[in-house]
Amino acid sequence: MPRASRSAPTTLLALILAVVLVSACAPKHANRAFDDATISTRVRTALLNDPQVGALRIDVASSGGVVTLTGTARSRDEEQRAVTLARGVDGVRDVRSELKVQ
Repeated sequence: MPRASRSAPTTLLALILAVVLVSACAPKHANRAFDDATISTRVRTALLNDPQVGALRIDVASSGGVVTLTGTARSRDEEQRAVTLARGVDGVRDVRSELKVQ
């Protein structure tokens, strides 16, 4: 019987620890997804508001704060302007340009 009484607190402690870890991790994933959606929207808005960039030809995706620009740019200057605008958005950690210059 003494053995059971020792393992009960250990089991309870392990269960509590597991619940804390799961609940602590879940919001981070949800917040990251929301943050990426917000970042993508803000980058799209920045591109749309800039007259030097043909934003309708540029797609924006974000994962973990890393923004990827795809689509077409009319020139290298337009591509660089799009990258610069994306880097200026809060929450952007890095920008990858996969834009094709036409």
